[in-house]
Amino acid sequence: MEQAKIGIIGGSGLYQMEGLSDVREVSLDTPFGKPSDNYILGTLEGQSVAFLARHGRGHKLQPSELPFRANIYGMKLLGVERIISASAVGSLQEQYAPTDILIPDQFFDRTRGRQSTFFGGGIVAHITFAHPVCDALCDVLEAAGKTVTTDITIHRGGTYCCMEGPAFSTLAESRLYRSWGMDVIGMTNLQEAKLAREAEICYATMALVTDYDCWHPDHDDVTVEMVIEYLNKNAKNAQQLIREAVRVVSGQERTCKCGSALKHAVLTQPGAIPAEAKQRLAAIVGKYFE
Repeated sequence: MEQAKIGIIGGSGLYQMEGLSDVREVSLDTPFGKPSDNYILGTLEGQSVAFLARHGRGHKLQPSELPFRANIYGMKLLGVERIISASAVGSLQEQYAPTDILIPDQFFDRTRGRQSTFFGGGIVAHITFAHPVCDALCDVLEAAGKTVTTDITIHRGGTYCCMEGPAFSTLAESRLYRSWGMDVIGMTNLQEAKLAREAEICYATMALVTDYDCWHPDHDDVTVEMVIEYLNKNAKNAQQLIREAVRVVSGQERTCKCGSALKHAVLTQPGAIPAEAKQRLAAIVGKYFE
């Protein structure tokens, strides 16, 4: 299996990664089905990376249709240790304006029935998720943003409210999320963060603000055209930030706890775990049952 230490997941508006050299495609099958698309492997700033278009090239998959488990498991099969995710979000607070970038440190789940764990089927695990992103990787993204952009505002910290979609919020919902202290709203990143933690992969999100959701009296009609306009404005900045982050993190050893997230999380006694379950999750739990 080809190896890439850094994974990049591109959301709405970010369907490819500029600057890649030695580009090749890898099609993977996982115990959880096919990922959203082929992985694009290449070299970026001297580092082997794997890029995945979250919604598939051509944007074919709705948020509720995304094969989250296959996407993250595929990254694990490729040897990825860190995932940088980019996604479009609506702003729920005045200070986060369209084209701003937020690096959230919390998530709030408003989805319904999505698959967000690799476990079950004979093996039980409970990860800690109080702090759902990797602080060290967020530090890298924040520093990269200060280095490469002078015309964009980057915010560190805040809560990403993950809604079901595909419709945008009602006005009542948007007002409620604001009253709860939510900062931005999107449709995809929570499941990725949970699964990355179970896979012992560092995970951080760049939330690219495209609109004020529908709560803002001066911006109360969110349209796809509006979202696309701001996505295109943000895409170049996002690409630059990712490139700088990859350059900075290249060669750095992980000192966070993400790489041992399962050390005390699996509750099932080893002798009680079915062989099929061990095989299915070999890429994730194999090192604990050798």
